[in-house]
Amino acid sequence: MKLRREAKSLKAKAISSLKIGLEAFNGFSEDGRTTKTLLHLQHACEMLLKACLVQRQVNIQDPQKGHSVGFKKCLNLAREHCGFNETQAGVFRAVDSMRDGEQHWLITVPEDVLFLHARGLVTAIDEVLAREFGEKLAYHLPTRVLPVSTMPEAQFDVLVDRECKLIKELLAPGRRQRDEARGRIRTLLSMEAHVADEVEISERDITRVEKALKSNKNWGDVLPRLKTMQTGLTGTALELKVHFTKNQGIPVHRLAADDPSSAAAVREVDLRKKYRYTPTELAQRLGLNTNQSKTLREMLKIDHDPVMSHVFEFGKSRHPCYSDQALAKMKEQWASPEIKEKLQAEIQRKAAEGRGRRRKSPPSSRA
Repeated sequence: MKLRREAKSLKAKAISSLKIGLEAFNGFSEDGRTTKTLLHLQHACEMLLKACLVQRQVNIQDPQKGHSVGFKKCLNLAREHCGFNETQAGVFRAVDSMRDGEQHWLITVPEDVLFLHARGLVTAIDEVLAREFGEKLAYHLPTRVLPVSTMPEAQFDVLVDRECKLIKELLAPGRRQRDEARGRIRTLLSMEAHVADEVEISERDITRVEKALKSNKNWGDVLPRLKTMQTGLTGTALELKVHFTKNQGIPVHRLAADDPSSAAAVREVDLRKKYRYTPTELAQRLGLNTNQSKTLREMLKIDHDPVMSHVFEFGKSRHPCYSDQALAKMKEQWASPEIKEKLQAEIQRKAAEGRGRRRKSPPSSRA
């Protein structure tokens, strides 16, 4: 595959940062190990996203600021144009969220959590390189340097349960380890990025979780998004692959930022950022007319999925809007010839029904 010049340079930067991050992960020194690992793994994610977008000739320059767009915008564009699935986007977001906590404040990332995310990221990057550039990660570095761990891999729910018990112990009277407990809570909240986007973690959110765990509430009620997560581990030793997946029926909780309840501790700050496409904009993005787009939404039940659609109400006005997940799903389905045939047949059926109703309606009488 012939690479565009900038894409080639960005991909090289991504691989270099990945190497440094994995080197730090496997290093003997604990001094700054987590910081170095997360900083370079996140940088590898961003550079790879930009390499994919540049290769597909997607504009990533912000005309107002005069430089390239940031991580979140790149990830949204990659989901739209580069076929990033929810598993790949989730692990990229989670690593970015942990890096944010590590770089700007206090976070405590347990060893097994760091391992799962480092190995999950290696799996995702390997898949992206194969799909976008026709390369395997093994072309760039020997398998002996991929993340390894002498600790047994725990199931995701077991890992979270253990962390919550440890946090309760750290918060016990007389322990004086509240900073570490709050750092571990921040890590748990960062992992919610696997199943939610456009969220921020505030100190108030951490305090809510802290109070809830101290009062012995079940962690599944306090962190409902994590309850839906699970890890899929395949292979052994250096060939291990890690995928983060979610169970069906993820609970949706949209609470105001000052809501005192403990559930869904990560608040969605601006729903307009998440559901950013009007019906017309959604159709334009797909290259469809509004009638085709509406019919496709109905076929895929987009309007009935709270993850993909939301109705904004202003007085008596109702304005449905749609998320990147809706756009990605519709774009994926529209690529199928079978779906196109079904869509055309459905449009013809609706048109025939409309003509039938007009024929049956009685002529209006004039006075």
